[in-house]
Amino acid sequence: MKPTVRNFVIVGLTSEGKRFRPSDWAERLCGIMSQFGSDHKMRYSPYVQPGPDENGAKTVRVDARLYDIEPLAYHFLLNFAKDNDLQLRFPDEETPPSDDEGKPENARQEKGSP
Repeated sequence: MKPTVRNFVIVGLTSEGKRFRPSDWAERLCGIMSQFGSDHKMRYSPYVQPGPDENGAKTVRVDARLYDIEPLAYHFLLNFAKDNDLQLRFPDEETPPSDDEGKPENARQEKGSP
């Protein structure tokens, strides 16, 4: 059975609200999924993008379509969040589904979600 696959955002805050270090962690993480273009410049994958959240915390946005291309990369990113006790958000859903398959044990929801 295929695990539940959805868009998610890794937030650079631990479950206790501490900022994750080093400060360039999001760019480094996205860098391993990047490639060089014909102009010899590095380009982030369209499926894994760094950026800030509404409060200025560093984030990595992961598109669920990555799973169809490279499921190991998708799971690597989920496990990175779990291993480093980072918050996860699921922007396409008000609440994550009850089926937790493929979801790190300590995944966090956005504030205000049940």
